[in-house]
Amino acid sequence: MLDACKLIRQQQGECQTGHAVITPAGKLSAKAVIHTVGPVWRGGEHQEAELLEEAYRNCLLLAEANHFRSIAFPAISTGVYGYPRAQAAEVAVRTVSDFITRYALPEQVYFVCYDEETARLYARLLTQQGDDPA
Repeated sequence: MLDACKLIRQQQGECQTGHAVITPAGKLSAKAVIHTVGPVWRGGEHQEAELLEEAYRNCLLLAEANHFRSIAFPAISTGVYGYPRAQAAEVAVRTVSDFITRYALPEQVYFVCYDEETARLYARLLTQQGDDPA
């Protein structure tokens, strides 16, 4: 996978915020890995929500184009990029919910949460959206 990432950088340059690329999964138990760059949080006044939405949407479009039945997302941009978890979760759930009403694939979307607080946040938002958080 590292070699594939290096090749993409050589061919395309650095991945821009909101863009997504796909590589082989290497030794992971997945068909492929879709990489994206989310926005750095700068107070919410620099199109962060739009860029985060674009990152999720471009990943979903790659999954759909490659006929993937499922995709898993971490909470993009909420780590070192400092995006507030609650606001990022709202963007993620809204973007994914909108996408899956328009496209047949992916059939399943997983939000990978690394702590209980984030898991509860996503579960609440998914329930409000009318989706099954399980």
